[in-house]
Amino acid sequence: MHFSITIAIIIVTALTSISAFSNQTLLNKMMFNAYMVKHRREWWRFFTSGFVHADYIHLALNMFVLYSFGTYLESAYVEFFNTNAPIYFIVLYFLSLVACEVTSYRKNVDNVHYNSLGASGAVSAVVFACIIIEPFSQLSVYGIKMPAVIYGLLYLSLEFYLNKTKRTNINHTAHIEGALFGIAFTLITKPALFSNFIEQVKNHF
Repeated sequence: MHFSITIAIIIVTALTSISAFSNQTLLNKMMFNAYMVKHRREWWRFFTSGFVHADYIHLALNMFVLYSFGTYLESAYVEFFNTNAPIYFIVLYFLSLVACEVTSYRKNVDNVHYNSLGASGAVSAVVFACIIIEPFSQLSVYGIKMPAVIYGLLYLSLEFYLNKTKRTNINHTAHIEGALFGIAFTLITKPALFSNFIEQVKNHF
């Protein structure tokens, strides 16, 4: 039976998040806090923040999307990287946890009250890696079917808008940076996908 990195991450994230819901001390130690990273050298927060969530809805949404796209990406990586596929997937996921907090870190290194949590940035990286590989696979978003690349453009446009207007307390910058990292990582590790992506776009327009 094939071992799924995606499912392993989901299980660990779910168990950790649920434990932290009733353990404020654990939550405080795992959340991303730029001040603590810089002044107390608690660098692990870049990674652990992706394993805790604000509530069950936040957790369920991220894990559902991760399952939907992560299992596909693992299969694609097997085709691209053979036995090294699990390593590439793990590197993508864990580096994206760091990449999605770069701007937040820079802006809040002296703000002890700023916290961020959730796997959204890493999940965005996985989603956009899939979009680069299969830009015209059909997705159903709230019952509306659309090509993956169109969904990606709409998603980024909305995230940029919400980030600019500051209408929510969600870390939209993390979503954007995670998505861009997913694209960059995919094209760097498999450069042939760039010409493949362009060719697919040309064929559809």
